[in-house]
Amino acid sequence: MIGTALIALVAVIHVWILVMEMFLWETPRVRAIFRLTPEFAAATRVLAANQGLYNGFLAAGLILALLRGVPGAGLELAHFVLACVIVAGLYGAATAGRRILYVQAAPAALALLAVLLGV
Repeated sequence: MIGTALIALVAVIHVWILVMEMFLWETPRVRAIFRLTPEFAAATRVLAANQGLYNGFLAAGLILALLRGVPGAGLELAHFVLACVIVAGLYGAATAGRRILYVQAAPAALALLAVLLGV
């Protein structure tokens, strides 16, 4: 099912965001991705780790939905968490940077659409 695969992709994206924000925030590669100076990365390390933890919760919700079954018992949980990802992505795009729309909101929207259509 395409919807299931897209949910898994969104979960993987959020696990990777968790890793970047919690553990790799001050590395040159992650600083380049987020366009951060070394000083800003150091000053925002704790804030980024907190954001990473929240992204981990989104990933955990999607993984739990998949383990319960989509379609199946995990369907409503998948709907809810994907909607949360979309809202967070839209807010992030409006306040932090447009790329968030494409990295977070768009994949979640595609996954939710696929699940709603049953494909």
